[in-house]
Amino acid sequence: MSWDPSGGLLRHIIRQAGQQCAARGHPVSESVVAFMVKAVVLDPRNDFDVDQILTKKDVQNLIQLCVSRLLDTTNPSLSTIKMQVYFDLNYANRAELLREHRRVLEGRLAPLLRDITDSRPRTQEEMKHVYQRIVSYVLLSSGLGSPTDIEVVREVIAALQSIFPQTALVSFLSLSKKDKEQQLKNLTMLVTGIRLYNKECGKGGKGIDDLPAILNEAIPAATQSIEDHLNACHVLAHHYTALLESMHEDQNRYRQLSSLKLKEALFNVRQYEAFLCILLSDTITSGQEIEKLNVEFTATMGQLKSTIQNKVSVDTKEAFPLFVAAFNLWSRFQDEILLLSFLTNMTNSLQQFLETQSQLFPEELLTSLLEGVTVKTDKERIRETMGTRVNVSDFKNQEWLFPETTTNFDELLIQYHGFCAHAIGVKGLTLPGNPAIGILKHKDRCYVFSSKESAYIFAQDPDKFIQLNVEKAKEHAELIQLLNLHHQFGYLAPHMRLRSADKLPMKPVTKCDSGTQTDTHILPPTIVKSYEWNEWELRRKAIKLANLRRKLTHAMQTDLSHLRRENSTQVYLPKDVSTQTKRDSSSSVPRPQIFLAGLRGGSSATTEMVKVDLTRPVDKA
Repeated sequence: MSWDPSGGLLRHIIRQAGQQCAARGHPVSESVVAFMVKAVVLDPRNDFDVDQILTKKDVQNLIQLCVSRLLDTTNPSLSTIKMQVYFDLNYANRAELLREHRRVLEGRLAPLLRDITDSRPRTQEEMKHVYQRIVSYVLLSSGLGSPTDIEVVREVIAALQSIFPQTALVSFLSLSKKDKEQQLKNLTMLVTGIRLYNKECGKGGKGIDDLPAILNEAIPAATQSIEDHLNACHVLAHHYTALLESMHEDQNRYRQLSSLKLKEALFNVRQYEAFLCILLSDTITSGQEIEKLNVEFTATMGQLKSTIQNKVSVDTKEAFPLFVAAFNLWSRFQDEILLLSFLTNMTNSLQQFLETQSQLFPEELLTSLLEGVTVKTDKERIRETMGTRVNVSDFKNQEWLFPETTTNFDELLIQYHGFCAHAIGVKGLTLPGNPAIGILKHKDRCYVFSSKESAYIFAQDPDKFIQLNVEKAKEHAELIQLLNLHHQFGYLAPHMRLRSADKLPMKPVTKCDSGTQTDTHILPPTIVKSYEWNEWELRRKAIKLANLRRKLTHAMQTDLSHLRRENSTQVYLPKDVSTQTKRDSSSSVPRPQIFLAGLRGGSSATTEMVKVDLTRPVDKA
């Protein structure tokens, strides 16, 4: 049987170790067992080789070692490993947490949404039932109030009917499934915005909590709580560090304290400190986000009041975008409530992993052990070394980075979580490094040190001390997560994600004056203008060339055209000529009035006609 982390042997060992721990009354999660199995294999004191073929006896021995370490509840190292696994499996950043929350919410509303979009009502009663389900969806999707509260439901119905009456349900049902879902989302935003506006005006808002006021009180309290835990953690770390330093300086102290698990307790507290710093950073970010939201929400409500208040009719193009903006801002308030609750729960859950070291070193015992020992804080250690700096001229083949020579000095990814690269492997201490001394860049990785002397010793042979740190991590597996050594032990903790995965190692940008000059066009252009990408165009050209091969060009000269030159003449173009015609005129003449008398005859035998001309003369007209 060979050691294969992805094979069935590892799963068999994990299952057997977990079952034996559960049988003895100490159930352990599979992730913790998996980490412990690989840690035992990696520990050189157990004489396992990851490249060797494990016999059946080796497997049994490995299981027993894992079980014994998992059942050693008095060892702070086990608590640290459990804390690391718990944090890795449960912690999520803002984007991941909100994405998961929305996914869960959409999954819960999916049956109701499907019921609305797939319904085909035929009777009036069925139409009414669909409308009631739309009301339920809007209420549940907004998260403002309980669907069992009659007043809340009535308020939602009133707001919904003002923008989506039941008569509009016919046109809604004729839409496609995708358009129905989008309209339901729009209705949710508008109804929520209307309810928030009514609450602001004091005319409604039943079941809507005052989230801005709640957050303004909860964020400072949560921040203060984490800072209190962090300060207590710092005190413990300073005490354990002082005791470990006294052991290296005095042999009597070493014999007195060597049996105590001070290193394991120090690593436990340092890991707790690192996790608290992550949670505190998220809490501060949430507080800054809430300050921005308060300003934006107040401004939006002011715009709504100026647009709607004391007006008989309001243009929907002005009001609806403001309602949607109010909904989006309130949704972000709800997100901050969720994030704050998550951070608070994580902070409280991490405290359980400090119980082992607190039981091993109660306050009375620590006080007695610290008699005559000088305790220095991390800030005091850094302050003592602020005036010292590495002399670059002492190192010919090493690159040192300083604030004045590196633009992104504060953004560099420091190895070992910012602890001194020399003290970890030599003393087993996690001393804070001071970047002002100088950051050593070795093989594209940056290292800091707690003193100038440590920096000089480490720089003489960096690979040697890096390997010492790796060996120290093999003995204490919790250092892999604490010191971010996943690149060294990728096969040991594949289930653990690097917390700074989104923060990739940033290369230092050193400052220097430089200038370059290049010709505009060094090489001649290589554009082939006759190139054709179209296959059919190439075929047309080929056919044309093939036809030209069978063509002949003939020319002849005639006697008339022989030695004739081209003649040209010049003429004067006719100019434009215009004439003026007589003008139109008119006159008014008398209308002729001529009457004939005697046409009907009379008593005489002959007819005598008399012509009478009554036309007026022209001069008198």
